[in-house]
Order: sequence, then structure tokens, then C-alpha cells
Amino acid sequence: MAKKENRVMVTMACTECKRRNYNTFKNKQKTSNRLELSKYCRFCRCHKAHRETK
Repeated sequence: MAKKENRVMVTMACTECKRRNYNTFKNKQKTSNRLELSKYCRFCRCHKAHRETK
């Protein structure tokens, strides 16, 4: 029987410049809302909040 996959790949975009910088995985079952992390943006050259995009 096949195992049910709960982890999905999501793309993270900077909240300032709106560029997509990071790809990461999240557990869809435990984290149903959008993920937001503070990451380094190489275009803004500083740490900014990155949100999950579609």
C-alpha cells in the first residue's frame, strides 16, 4: 500500500521585492496556513520576511 504524502514543496517570496528566492518543504497536515520565515534576500541585501506563495 502506498504511503500518504503530507509534505509538499512550497516557494518562498520576499515581502519587500516580491521575488521568489527559496524552496522548502512543509507538513500540510500540521501547518495548514501560509508559512512565513525571516530569510536573507540577496536582492534587498538584508534579512526580510519571506512568505509562502502559490
